[in-house]
Amino acid sequence: MLRIAVPNKGSLSETASDMLREAGYAGRRDPKALHLLDERNGVEFFFLRPRDIATYVGSGALDVGITGRDLLLDSGSEAHEVDALGFADSTFRFAGTPGRFSTLQDLDGVRVATSYPGLVGDFLTRHGVTATLVKLDGAVESAVRLGVADAVADVVSTGSTLRQAGLEIFGPVILESTALLVSTDETIPGIDVLRRRLQGVLVARGYVMLDYDIPTALLEQATAVASGIESPTVSPLHGRDWSAVRVMIPRDDANLIMDALYDLGARAILVSPIHAARL
Repeated sequence: MLRIAVPNKGSLSETASDMLREAGYAGRRDPKALHLLDERNGVEFFFLRPRDIATYVGSGALDVGITGRDLLLDSGSEAHEVDALGFADSTFRFAGTPGRFSTLQDLDGVRVATSYPGLVGDFLTRHGVTATLVKLDGAVESAVRLGVADAVADVVSTGSTLRQAGLEIFGPVILESTALLVSTDETIPGIDVLRRRLQGVLVARGYVMLDYDIPTALLEQATAVASGIESPTVSPLHGRDWSAVRVMIPRDDANLIMDALYDLGARAILVSPIHAARL
């Protein structure tokens, strides 16, 4: 059995579980269950705190897991990144009282509050900055106002939470994080199947199937508009100088491509979702 660690709560949990279900694996019915045996697919799922997953995988207790790049690097685990999974993107930045800090070197000798001391400590060390790290388990934006720290290092999306706390972002990006599949050994039996299935989910989410009819004389122009991942499938229509075309296109571009093909002369333009894929 391939032993897979899955986040049991937090921002990673729901999307990770959805991806696994879309990849054909069993899903847990009880949200409090910590273990699920999927005999049909030859896997066992262990539902763990996201912060602990890299440690379990890195120790060899579990074969593979889904966690964030931030949590992987912060753990100091022997686990490593296998594949990016296309969700839970986040950016880590420094922030402090407006006007007090402008460069990374301004943090030398001050207190920095963070929930990721391993990650932030390694970043500061690489840049030759010595700061005192104050570990907090959340709401680090309050640390400066309450006098616990002079600056913070935290996840930033729009920056509004930090601004509401009276803080200003400064210095370089610490990390661009995303959800990952992690392991210590990519040759463990079953990991290759898991990887193909998850990549198939990403393809199915990112692409749609486009079918249309086009005068054969315009075929080259049409395939230039939508060339597909490799090349379109083209079939002649019976009794007419037209061709039927099938091609995979990016989901986000579907309507723009349909408009361009219609203007060119294509008709019977249909878009269908892709439920699963192997490329």
